[in-house]
Formats: sequence, structure tokens, C-alpha cells
Amino acid sequence: MHVAIAGNIGAGKTTLTKLLAKHYKWEPHFESVEENPYLDDFYGEMERWSFNLQVYFLNSRFRQILEIRESGKNIIQDRTIYEDARIFAPNLHAMGLMPNRDYTNYESLFELMERLVSPPDLLIYLRASIPTLVGQIHKRGRDYENSISIDYLSRLNERYEAWISKYNKGNLLIIEVDKLDFVDNPEDLGSIIDKIDAQINGLF
Repeated sequence: MHVAIAGNIGAGKTTLTKLLAKHYKWEPHFESVEENPYLDDFYGEMERWSFNLQVYFLNSRFRQILEIRESGKNIIQDRTIYEDARIFAPNLHAMGLMPNRDYTNYESLFELMERLVSPPDLLIYLRASIPTLVGQIHKRGRDYENSISIDYLSRLNERYEAWISKYNKGNLLIIEVDKLDFVDNPEDLGSIIDKIDAQINGLF
């Protein structure tokens, strides 16, 4: 069983991954944020470091997927390879922060990888409004995220919605984050678990 959680920066992916891993006894796979050698540089000078950052994420996520496939375990994954390729990289390109040459190279690399990866059995998309995202980003207080603009988050949200509206690689569960507090309200977490149970039971 491979479950993945998708969503914009600050949507609550990592938190929900931890909570569901604990509940279901699944093995969590997290985004390698702390070890990422490009993040600080990227948020300081996006145009210079965008290609390096995206290739790092692509490599990291591809490695994760191969490990998931080889492990034979029940895995829950924080963010997917599709988000890197369908949301973050094209957004940087559209904003003029990734040159055409780099973006073409990146797209070619992703298309090659996509032939070798399997989509998750269940994709959980955390849908959140900009105020919710901003609030949660400020709450966790990562220095390199302080410079993220409302415009950047809005562009990402638009791309997420466009991607999710056409997602057809497998089962999809959409969670409206604005209406829930799955950290401090056990009932809210319970309602998410009930929806996941229904999806999982439908898989087998």
C-alpha cells in the first residue's frame, strides 16, 4: 500500500503524514527539507538556483519511489514526484525564474523517470486557502520560508487545482483543510481516517 499526501506549502502534509503513519502503523517517507543544500540559496536568489533545487527534489523523490517499491511495506509519503514536475517547476518557468533551456532539460528528465514510477494507490490532496497557508507557514517559523510571497503561494494554488482537476492516475481523496483542525481536534482527524478507510476498503 502506497499512500501519498499532496498539497501546497503550509497545507499540513508533514503533520498529517506523521499522524496517519502512527494510526495505521505505516512507514512515513518525508520530504528531505533539512538536508536540502539548495533551499536557503533558492529563497534568496530564485532565478540562480531554481534548476538546481528542482533537480535535487526530482532526484530525491525518484529515489524515494524506488525504495517504496522495493520495500514491500505500507508507506505514506509526504509530497509526490508529480508535484515537483507539474506544479513547482512549471511555475518557476512561467514566472521567468527558470530559463527555457533548463526547463526543457528538466521536463525531459521527468518524462524519463515517469516511465519507471508507479503512482500511489491513494493520493490525498490537502486543499487550503491562502490565509490558512500563510498562517501555518508563520506558525512553523522556518527562516527560509519568511520570504515566500502571497503571489507565489497563489500561483502554486492555481496550479494545484488545475492538476487535481485532471488527476487520473489512481484513487483521489480531497480534504478541505480550512474547515478542519486535525492536530488539536481528534474528531477532525477521525473524520479524515473514516474517509481514508472507505477509500482503502474500496481498493481491496
